Amino acid sequence: MAFDFKKEYKEFYMPKRQPSIVTVPPMNYIAVRGKGDPNAEGGEYKKSIELLYGIAYTIKMSKMGDHRIEGYFDYVVPPLEGFWWQEGVKGIDYAHKEDFRWISVIRLPDFVTEDDFGWAVEEAAKKKKTDFSKAEFFTYDEGLCVQCMHIGPYDDEPATVALMHEFMEKEGYVLDITDDRMHHEIYLSDARKVAPEKLKTVIRHPVRKK
Repeated sequence: MAFDFKKEYKEFYMPKRQPSIVTVPPMNYIAVRGKGDPNAEGGEYKKSIELLYGIAYTIKMSKMGDHRIEGYFDYVVPPLEGFWWQEGVKGIDYAHKEDFRWISVIRLPDFVTEDDFGWAVEEAAKKKKTDFSKAEFFTYDEGLCVQCMHIGPYDDEPATVALMHEFMEKEGYVLDITDDRMHHEIYLSDARKVAPEKLKTVIRHPVRKK
């Protein structure tokens, strides 16, 4: 049975629809940075997704080739995630998606080293004849956060965010979005296949004690 991060770490991937406080440990990711409206056809965001999955599946399928990764175990590729921000805005202004800055990521299993990652970038480029040089090995220590499961269209997220902020203030926390601590989303649904009202997205904001 392949290891499934969503099932093994439910506290990070399957929170309830009520906000909660969580401490997220450091994790390693495949990351691609960019800017602009994620819905733009042929835009940077959609290209970044192709790069992420190209490398993610190269690592997952390494068991079938000559490159042996020490400590490898079979696993389900974790879900797509994104860190989002806009210059001069504390939080997210959904009315101006063209101003988005983002880091699109997919979590890496802990057994993947930077050397293994470098191999995967080269291997993916060779096989797919595509430039994967924008992809980077990214370590992020998210720390103390408020999070909640959002069900519905992405444009309805502000209502869930408002609930999260109301909850954190009652619990004695304040929002701690900075240049290094960002609005974070984990996409548990494939927007190409799931109706907007059924989309499941984990929303997470950094906080600190008052």
